[in-house]
Amino acid sequence: MDGETAVSVLGMPVLLRAEGTSLLLDLRGNGLPTVVHWGADLGALDDDACARVCDASVPAIPSNSVDEPRLVTLLPQRAMGYSGHAAAQGHASDGRWSALFAVTGADLCTTEAASTLTLRAHDHVSGVRLTSVLALSRDGVVTLTHTLTNDGSTDYQVLRLPTVLPVPARATELLDLTGRHMKERIPQRLPFGHGAWVREQHRGKTGHDAPLVLTAGTPAFGSRSGEVWAVHLAWSGNGSTFAERTPEGWSCLGGTELLEPGELMLAPGASYSTPVLHAAWSDCGTDGASERFVASVRSRASHPTTPRPVVLNTWEAVYFNHDLATLARLADVGAEVGVELFVLDDGWFGSRRSDAAGLGDWHVSADVWPEGLHPLVDHVRARGMRFGLWVEPEMVNPDSDLARSHPEWLLAHEHRLPPTARNQQVLDVANPEVFDHLLERLDALVGEYDVDYLKWDHNRDVVDAAHLTHEGRVPGVHAQTASVYRLLDTLRARHPGLEIETCAGGGGRIDLGILERTDRVWASDSNDPLERQSIQRWTTYLLPPELVGCHVGPEVAHTTGRAASLDFRAGTAVFGHLGIEWDITRISTAEVARLSQWVAFYKEHRHLLHSGNAVNLDVPDASARVHGVVSRDGERALFAYVQLDTPTEAPPVPFRLAGLEDDATYSVRVVPPGDAPLVIGGRPGWFDRGAVLPGSSLQEVGLPVPPLGPQQLFLVEVARA
Repeated sequence: MDGETAVSVLGMPVLLRAEGTSLLLDLRGNGLPTVVHWGADLGALDDDACARVCDASVPAIPSNSVDEPRLVTLLPQRAMGYSGHAAAQGHASDGRWSALFAVTGADLCTTEAASTLTLRAHDHVSGVRLTSVLALSRDGVVTLTHTLTNDGSTDYQVLRLPTVLPVPARATELLDLTGRHMKERIPQRLPFGHGAWVREQHRGKTGHDAPLVLTAGTPAFGSRSGEVWAVHLAWSGNGSTFAERTPEGWSCLGGTELLEPGELMLAPGASYSTPVLHAAWSDCGTDGASERFVASVRSRASHPTTPRPVVLNTWEAVYFNHDLATLARLADVGAEVGVELFVLDDGWFGSRRSDAAGLGDWHVSADVWPEGLHPLVDHVRARGMRFGLWVEPEMVNPDSDLARSHPEWLLAHEHRLPPTARNQQVLDVANPEVFDHLLERLDALVGEYDVDYLKWDHNRDVVDAAHLTHEGRVPGVHAQTASVYRLLDTLRARHPGLEIETCAGGGGRIDLGILERTDRVWASDSNDPLERQSIQRWTTYLLPPELVGCHVGPEVAHTTGRAASLDFRAGTAVFGHLGIEWDITRISTAEVARLSQWVAFYKEHRHLLHSGNAVNLDVPDASARVHGVVSRDGERALFAYVQLDTPTEAPPVPFRLAGLEDDATYSVRVVPPGDAPLVIGGRPGWFDRGAVLPGSSLQEVGLPVPPLGPQQLFLVEVARA
């Protein structure tokens, strides 16, 4: 079906297909539809064939069970005998608590972008109505969201409304991510057995330890091998991602917003919509799922379309020590090396000479900037760069004019405060007065200085959040998150050219909910390139590299105390959205020249880096990493061989490339400035001369590697000959 006209599919099987993926649902019963299949394409089946597949897939009834088959539906319900973790929960104030939905309508709309099924269901006893929207995009990504509406005459409290999709029994392993501040997105694997693997985030934000993507797969699945099913919950507040398998064979992946008692009360006629669950299947490992997620993110109308500018962020260059002469000199050297966007970090406002005071007073400090920021902004723009500014609107120091003037604006109980973190409390952004104040201050700053870019920070967890309402103080994370979204949306609407980076003590708020209204993430407060190799690899499982801020820091990382060469730092950073966070006014002439080379290299290759498909190789020696980007037409590629630690073999095992055409011929060469690693011994012949080889050889035989020292890398350019 073409066009945008919705067609009723009530009482029919529905098969959605795109990019080698298919989703088969059975809508022939009165209850919520059964998800018969999510995975490999089933082909162009007609309605009769789909019905026969659905019928043949009905399981047997196990002993000591309800006398109906256990079917996987879009919303698990206790009233159907579901006994696991992922059930919907809620109740009305008059005692109605059990819902059993009957489908009242189902429409399918197919466009070039997606096939979308809209399902309507109702439970007359509990008085709640459900609208579910499930779509399969042209990139093969499934999205699912539910909206619950209270049609009753009394309030209805929503406790849990999960979004789930089934996975087959052959998915026996799980992979997700954990982490902490300055060491985000650490992969962890475990068996997928009976029970639930649940990752709850009660931080008021996504969290440094967020799972990001939860993946189930066939045994020993890897970066480029095995079948995987992966989900991501697009929400920036409290949330849970889970995998569950019951002894009856019911298996799913899913996610839900986490709500506190009394947090979400629906008045008669009111509705609640869940965060969107994004899901991808692949038969070629995590890279295949990543390719789908990345293509889907890039297809958004809000996705940046201009080349991602080289950023100079001032934090690790000057910290709180702001003065015009120092920052002007930093801008001068930045322009010399090729910087395109100059971002003034923390310390420009109020009494903010340290992190102990001034946060929340969003007025330019007259002590440090007697003429305002205009002299610096004019200097930056005269050097051909755009101007950006750091803000942290959701937070406040107790030692600030704002906190002293409006203690009632804190997200806190009336008679006690949460513990401070980084000397901060949280503002109740859902309070209309707070919202209006923040919007006025941000709007005024962006307008006065014609700010091109905001680095929007969020440096603490939201603890014991109590939102002030007319009825008193209630749990406030849901309202806070929705209000921050609205604040970002409103500011962007007033300033359409404004770009915003989401930062939360580094990578503490990275999800597709915040990215609906921002243009970049700060992956981590650690610029240590050894840590960044893993952090960036797993951040780009979900996100395109052009959205991931990757900066060249000082020789000695201030977060770890570890030293690294300029080439290793820069060669790590160019595989994202490149920036510099380093006092480059104090570096040598040779370092300025070398940094300029890396910036020029990034500019030359950023179209490929920010439009191609990411490739990650499973290397037998854990001391090395091989990754790259291949153009979507297979014509060009750029790979990095990274020696993380001392290799276990000398010379190291050959490295294979991937993502190329087997029957094509490619020229291969090591390219400057990524051509000067520390080699401990001799170089293989191709390293200095280059080679012309079949794609099949590059992918199956590979290339020999010179023995490198720890924290060394080289870059390989591949082009169809």
